[in-house]
Amino acid sequence: MAEGGEIDPMHQFQVEPLVGAWDPAGGSIVFTNSTMWMLIALAAIWLFMWGGMKRELVPGRWQLAVEGLTGFINNMVSTSIGPKGKKYIPFVFTIFMFILFANMLGLVPIGVVGGHPFTVTSHFVITGTMAVMSFSIVLAVGFWKHKLKFFTLFIPHGTPLPMVPLIFMIELISFMVRPFSLALRLFIAMTAGHILLKVFGSFIVQGMNAGAEYGLLVSLPSFLLIVFISALELLVCAIQAYVFALLTTLYINDAENLH
Repeated sequence: MAEGGEIDPMHQFQVEPLVGAWDPAGGSIVFTNSTMWMLIALAAIWLFMWGGMKRELVPGRWQLAVEGLTGFINNMVSTSIGPKGKKYIPFVFTIFMFILFANMLGLVPIGVVGGHPFTVTSHFVITGTMAVMSFSIVLAVGFWKHKLKFFTLFIPHGTPLPMVPLIFMIELISFMVRPFSLALRLFIAMTAGHILLKVFGSFIVQGMNAGAEYGLLVSLPSFLLIVFISALELLVCAIQAYVFALLTTLYINDAENLH
């Protein structure tokens, strides 16, 4: 809540300490709501994978869900990179699952019981860290396998010789921007959706407080919009996890196969 009783749509993104700080040398180590929700996401992933890895002869729905997701990522990596992509499947699968569960947990409606869900992927430091991890793998693989030949990635085949310096710089800048765009895309998508939900939620509260007429004119349409946006956000959660994993795979393919 902001000053004057107005609802602040940005308050939901505030990182707040939950447990006291330890100050060993002038700094502080604090267990925050962001840390807690990352641990919740990891625990949810572990439970999901554990429950679906029973290897029953006739698989149940849970096992089918786990096998479906692992098969989906396996096919995506194999199609994008080829046989050499098998060693990257654990990383791509891990980052896909973490983003998917972190996004979904941010939509859990625990506000009705006084709780406050927190979407860790709505912070650029989180999405940026994952993007840097992916980009680091690309650089490590590229230079490890191809040495200085890796720079030929920035010179498309058939480029006229006089245009090589200009094209090289354009491609290099485009390549260096990749981690920033990868992180920014997920960060903006999660932030924008949650702001919309908060704004329309405030319309419901203010309309109901203003009286029955305003409640009917403002609160009811706002509630219907929240239902629609929530359904859309569920789709966006899955799409953003897929896009992040797919782009990571395509970037690794550039380094692995030097296309």
